[in-house]
Amino acid sequence: MLRLYQVPLRSRLLLGTAHYPSPAVLTDAVRASHCEVVTVALRRESGGERAGQGFWSIIRGLGVRVLPNTAGCHSVKEAVTTAHMAREVFGTSWIKLEVIGEDDTLQPDVFGLAEAAAILCAEGFEVFPYTTEDLVVAERLLAAGCRALMPWGAPIGSGRGLNNLYGLAALRAHFPDVPLIIDAGLGVPSHAARALELGFDAVLVNTAVARAGEPAKMAAAFAQAVEAGYAARLAGPIEPRDLAAPSTPVIGTAFRG
Repeated sequence: MLRLYQVPLRSRLLLGTAHYPSPAVLTDAVRASHCEVVTVALRRESGGERAGQGFWSIIRGLGVRVLPNTAGCHSVKEAVTTAHMAREVFGTSWIKLEVIGEDDTLQPDVFGLAEAAAILCAEGFEVFPYTTEDLVVAERLLAAGCRALMPWGAPIGSGRGLNNLYGLAALRAHFPDVPLIIDAGLGVPSHAARALELGFDAVLVNTAVARAGEPAKMAAAFAQAVEAGYAARLAGPIEPRDLAAPSTPVIGTAFRG
């Protein structure tokens, strides 16, 4: 069972709540995914009081845990302020911390991220930082008090999957006991399965489900992929090799000349 800040979770799929064509489609997708955690961007959903209350009512009705995020924040001050607002609105110390440093790729500002993480952890937040696969940055975030990391697979919404397999594998190997959740860039269920096969603990998916032709069916497919990837990891995959290895033994068997 997955544990995030001592909270036990059966599902290793986290779902984002942005970009869905309607509240009904979002509801169907969350239920089809069997996820237990959804992310919510406070800055977007609280733009109008009535709209924000309506959205929050939908989320409460789904019976899932909320992971508020600081999406769209470009500075430490902005991210910290948004985190404080999220704690008041949603009544949780969990926060997915985003400090964006580059607009085209939405790459994290890792310097601001580490600074904001230190502030929030000291204030009692349980921080899930959206970061890169950089080992030094990971060390800084853990030293700041983070107990889970959310490295990107690829730029947000790109659907490119796991861009840097070597870097991600190194991150997993370097921090074997830290919960690692692939966040951003996954496009199809096979990307999620691959992440779990590599040893990552969970994935967060938004755009690939929300903008699919049939979001509920795609959510169900991602749920199955995560289960398959995790099961494969536990089963012990064979190591890849350059030469063929016959599946049928040939030594000591009869053959015709």
